[in-house]
Amino acid sequence: MKIKKILIIRFSSIGDIVLTTPVIRVVKKQFSDAEVHYVTKDVFKSILIHNPYIDKVHTFKEDISELYEQLKAESFDVVIDLHKNLRSLRLKQKLKTKSYSFDKLNLQKFLAVNFKQINKLPNKHIVDRYFDAVAPLGIKSDGKGLDYFIDKNDAVEISGLLTDQLQKTFIALVVGGSYFTKKIPLNKLAEICKNSKLPIIILGGKEDKSIGDELQKQFPQLINTCGLYTINQSASIIQQAEWVVSSDTGLMHIASAYNKKIISIWGNTIPEFGMSPYLPNSENKILEVKNLSCRPCSKLGYKKCPKGHFKCMNDLDVSITSELR
Repeated sequence: MKIKKILIIRFSSIGDIVLTTPVIRVVKKQFSDAEVHYVTKDVFKSILIHNPYIDKVHTFKEDISELYEQLKAESFDVVIDLHKNLRSLRLKQKLKTKSYSFDKLNLQKFLAVNFKQINKLPNKHIVDRYFDAVAPLGIKSDGKGLDYFIDKNDAVEISGLLTDQLQKTFIALVVGGSYFTKKIPLNKLAEICKNSKLPIIILGGKEDKSIGDELQKQFPQLINTCGLYTINQSASIIQQAEWVVSSDTGLMHIASAYNKKIISIWGNTIPEFGMSPYLPNSENKILEVKNLSCRPCSKLGYKKCPKGHFKCMNDLDVSITSELR
């Protein structure tokens, strides 16, 4: 059967979508005559619309059912499900076409979270598990890492931010995150800022503005961009940074796409879940508190530390940030 149209499914979130980009690229290159479509939530459309390997992005606001008829009309030959949940299952049932999906390792993650001594997690990044899913199509990783594409209008001129016009080397410090227990706490952010020999540009959303304002109050030389830029404009700043210091966030994976030097900071989750920076720069460092009896406490995160002490973040040694040049 000649493959004319391929649909890739990943509904959310920023980092998870960025981690699908190697599959997008290889699929398009291997099936160069086919149309590659992608379905995701509308809020994440900007992450994908500039990707040259995608022919069409389909988005929905509330529920995937909004797109059932539209997607059925496309008559896809193949569906690649890189989300694998009930919503993607319902969509595949509606489309009634050949599909491939990846292993989410839910059982292994459950054991790691609930029985810390039982670690059945494979030593394999989620990107490589994505490639395992499409292996029956003859698709193999090209080893070229992640992609992230932005429009030229989203480019941020760094010289307009840094007070020293001659200073071009800086740290992008990501202060946001999807869950409290994955975010770097204010006291550790302050340590990082105090340690740094390089200028720091703080990145975060509108919801992180109070954190950025507090850090800027303590360290007036910082550039606080929380809430000022879109995700793609923040990506532009990351693209120009020397170092990126971040917890497990979408911006961390964007930094990986640009092959930045990354200090990744881990709280209640663990890199062994397969979400560490992909094909990391040789200078990357992972900071985590190992051998905590309560870690990992979740495969995602919580609004507050279940134990109340937040040792996975509060006990971190971030002194390495003083060595960044």
